[in-house]
Amino acid sequence: MIDLNDLDHQREQELNKALEALHFAFRAVIAKPDAILAERGLSRVHHRILYFVGRHPGLSVNNLLTLLNVSKQSLNAPLRQLTQLGLIESNADENDRRVKRLTLTRQGLYLEQKLSGDQRQRFARVFETVGQEGEAIWHQVMKLLAEDIFPESDELEL
Repeated sequence: MIDLNDLDHQREQELNKALEALHFAFRAVIAKPDAILAERGLSRVHHRILYFVGRHPGLSVNNLLTLLNVSKQSLNAPLRQLTQLGLIESNADENDRRVKRLTLTRQGLYLEQKLSGDQRQRFARVFETVGQEGEAIWHQVMKLLAEDIFPESDELEL
């Protein structure tokens, strides 16, 4: 007879291995960008801002808040710092002057490319190894893990 407690314990061990793999993979993906950011006195939140503004030029501050799932208060200081460093420009929307639109400057684009470029290269190498099917499964797993917070593109007014 199969002991259900043994099966539960075995499953828990398998899930722990998945958590450990996620932990170590994340650490590897962020190691080089974290070092570059630290040299500039910046942190991961600065990288996330640069990344999303770089992917969505003209992104409004409100849409950035939605993407990052942070409060205005927590976004204010790092966004101001990136603006003061000349990495991000903030301009009033043409139709509604109350809306601020964000874009990367040339320096911001360069830094974002340097930070995310290493990550993209790492993913490219891995996806080349696992093939298109493995890459598709990885995307599906990541989306399912984030399903409660993954913003659909049509939710944002980009």
